Formats: sequence, C-alpha cells, structure tokens
Amino acid sequence: MAKYNSIAVIYGSDTSEWEVSCRSGEFTASRVDDTRYDVYEIFARFGKWSLVAYRKKNAMRVIFPDIARPEIDKSDFSVRIYGEKVNFDFALIMQHGAPGETGQLQGYLEMLKVPFSTCSSFVSAVAFDKYACKRYMDGVDFVKMAPDLLVRQGDDLDAFIAKVEERLSFPVFVKPTSGGSSFGLTKVVEPGGLADAIKFAFSESGTVLVEQGVLGRELTCASYSDGQSVRSLPVIEIISENDFFDYDAKYNGHSNEVCPAEIPAETAALVQATTEKIYAFLGCNGVVRADYIWAEDGLYFLELNLIPGMTSASLVPKMVRTAGIEMSDFLTAIIENS
Repeated sequence: MAKYNSIAVIYGSDTSEWEVSCRSGEFTASRVDDTRYDVYEIFARFGKWSLVAYRKKNAMRVIFPDIARPEIDKSDFSVRIYGEKVNFDFALIMQHGAPGETGQLQGYLEMLKVPFSTCSSFVSAVAFDKYACKRYMDGVDFVKMAPDLLVRQGDDLDAFIAKVEERLSFPVFVKPTSGGSSFGLTKVVEPGGLADAIKFAFSESGTVLVEQGVLGRELTCASYSDGQSVRSLPVIEIISENDFFDYDAKYNGHSNEVCPAEIPAETAALVQATTEKIYAFLGCNGVVRADYIWAEDGLYFLELNLIPGMTSASLVPKMVRTAGIEMSDFLTAIIENS
C-alpha cells in the first residue's frame, strides 16, 4: 500500500532554469505511477503558485487553461478544485535553482511538516552553493577538488584577477556559485578574458567561483536511497562537441553521453562509491547527481546537482533506463523512501 495519496509535483523556478524545470516537472509527473497516486502539477514562480493539471488514479490528465488555474493555498499547502479541497501529502520537487534547490522551499515544507523528495533545507542551502559545498567537503580523503577562488559583487575586480593569475593555472572556469544548467559559465584560457567572464557570471549570482581547470574525462553519477541503503546508478561519460559541457551541449544535442561509461570497471566502481560517500557525508536525500573529472592523478569532484534534470533526454533518466529500472518504479522508490 502506498504511503501517500496526493503527490504535488512542483516545477518552474525564480531563475534562468525555469523552463528546463518545467520540462523536468512535466516529464516526472507523467511517469509517477497513476495506479498508486493522485498527481497534481504545480507551477511556482516568483511567489505565484497555481495548479496546471491533475491526474487521479487510473484516470485521464485534466489540464487547466492559464486564466483558470486554481491558486495554491500556501497557508496549508492545499488547493480547491471545483469546490473540493485537496491537501497534498507529499511534494516531488522539480524546481531547478531557487527556491527549490536552495533550501527555501524545503524550509517552508518542513514548517508545515509536509514530506518531500529532496535534501533538507540545511543540506540544500550548503550543497547548492558550489563554493560552500567544496568548503564543507574540505579535508575529505575520498575525492580531490581543484583549487579555486571566490569573488563577490562589489569586490576589487583588478585585485582579484591579479590573485587568480598568481594562484591558479589557466584555463579556469568561471561559474556562478548558485545556479545550474551552465547558465553564466565560461571557460577562460587567459587572464584577459576574466573580467568579462566574471561580470557575465554575476548576472546569475552575487558570488562567483573561479576554478582551475582539470584535464581529463568528464563523468557523472547519481545516487539515491532505496529505504535500506544508498544505491548508485550507472556512470555516464560526457563527451561534448563544444569546448566544454555548456548549455548548448546539454540541451541542444551537442554532446555524446555514453551510458554506461566506457571506462575500467574499477573506475566505475570508484565513481559510484565516491558518489555514495558524498551522499552520506552531506546527509542527502532523494536522488542527487555528482559531476567529476577523471584525471591522470585521480578523481576530481566538480559539483553536486541536488535536483538533477529529469527531462526525457536528461542524464538521470538515461542512467535509470540503463540500470533496467522502470521510471515509474524509480520515482515510487524516491517517494516512498524520502
């Protein structure tokens, strides 16, 4: 018997990733087992939450026109549909970026005591910020991390660039500390390109990480809890047609995502074990995806994706298919064990 009855799939966000989030949310909602749950799709952006569609058990999906979408009552996380009040039992969060990955949405749900599919508000706040996540993991002995420097909006940019030239080797990657889908990300091969790259990253975040590039193969792996233990999905190698795995490579088909990665079995096992250790070290929940560079001197951790993309073409669904797991069964495991 299912633990929950009414599942709210929350998508959209307050960041540049909102359209990707909608695609992830719509795909996820379509794959939730409709023999076990009633599924409600909530579009949430800049404080306005409305019901896009719903699907009762073993029934057709009902879609509301834009001008007639019922508003969500945020005082108790409920909605009225044709006069009937529905309280949501569980939140399947598919918001990429703020507030779904930053801990804000999780904090709201925690106060209402509504269970949800992702990491806690604290873990989300720490792990979503790329700089904070790396500092939290400083000193771990199971993965390497590339040297980096942090700059805040309003800092002396010339002095910071001089520090980068002194302490880091080029190329470097300039990235917003908060954000995903490679928005605001630039590869910089010489100091002259740093100022523009940093200003570009500031368009996405008030703090920017400049990280020394590591030469190697890009690998990614996802872990999740099945209720008994932390499990890992097959490793993917990302081979970009572009200079790196940017937004165009991710979403416009300009990359080859090899699943399972054509790497030695011991390397795949290392990546999976490392992802499980990061999951446990940070106290993660739901499914998270870790990105790495496999270099000559070892495995380097890049960042953690707390709410990884879940479109039909995204990396985690590819891992799930390769593992021989039905997507509906995978989502049921996330819902029932979060």
